[in-house]
Amino acid sequence: MPVPVRDELRSFKSLQAKEKLVLGPGYLDSGYVLVDEMGEARNIKQLRRRAYGIMALLGLRQVRLYDARASCFTYLADMGVPDHVLARWAGDTNVRTTKRRYVTPGVKGLRGAATVWGGLHGSGDDIPGVVRDCEI
Repeated sequence: MPVPVRDELRSFKSLQAKEKLVLGPGYLDSGYVLVDEMGEARNIKQLRRRAYGIMALLGLRQVRLYDARASCFTYLADMGVPDHVLARWAGDTNVRTTKRRYVTPGVKGLRGAATVWGGLHGSGDDIPGVVRDCEI
């Protein structure tokens, strides 16, 4: 888990513990991570509204949460996290389902594939219109 994510989750856990103390028996200990100050799980509409608000506040381009989820899984796959771990984290029982839904090749992977392909058919120096060593 990336250090900033871990740190934020720890901070949020600490905040939840304080809210639980304040509310006492009125706090619903649901066991979920994303809960409101009463301990009740947030629904996707609330989560989406909050996420889009944070994106706007930070001046970030608004992306669908599903796309952010897919980016997360692609990043983890690119960093070498095993497929079975990705599937478990996604809540899928089939690794192929997780890879099909969430993992897409990034520039780094595509560049590697292009290098391998180039090795199969030659350098391409003699082919008109082929640009070598360009930045994507």
